[in-house]
Amino acid sequence: MTNYKNIDDYIQQFPADIQEILNIFRRTIKQSAPDAVEKISYQMPTFYYLGNLVHFAVSSNHFGFYPSPSGIENFKDELQNYKYSKGAIQFPKDKELPIELIKKIVEFRVKENEQKAISIKKKI
Repeated sequence: MTNYKNIDDYIQQFPADIQEILNIFRRTIKQSAPDAVEKISYQMPTFYYLGNLVHFAVSSNHFGFYPSPSGIENFKDELQNYKYSKGAIQFPKDKELPIELIKKIVEFRVKENEQKAISIKKKI
């Protein structure tokens, strides 16, 4: 399936063990950004709050987490044990998700989007 209607559609395509981890990812993001709206963007589960907040997805050997370049740059020290690039972090499937780190990154992105929204309003 490549045209998901919602995050449930995306998650349901995977085996139960992967679904369980994706649901943990989802809950963690929801708890860290309770006002964010769930949607599908770029065919990935996405949380939107005053703009795109974060995306996540499954790859063959890892779970991808896409918190924008700033979400990675600000946590480089804590990401030393993971592969990452300018816009993506890879969490290996054979290791536990770093829940606390994910929470911190999401909370950072919420604040960042709020600051951007305030800045835009001031310009208007």
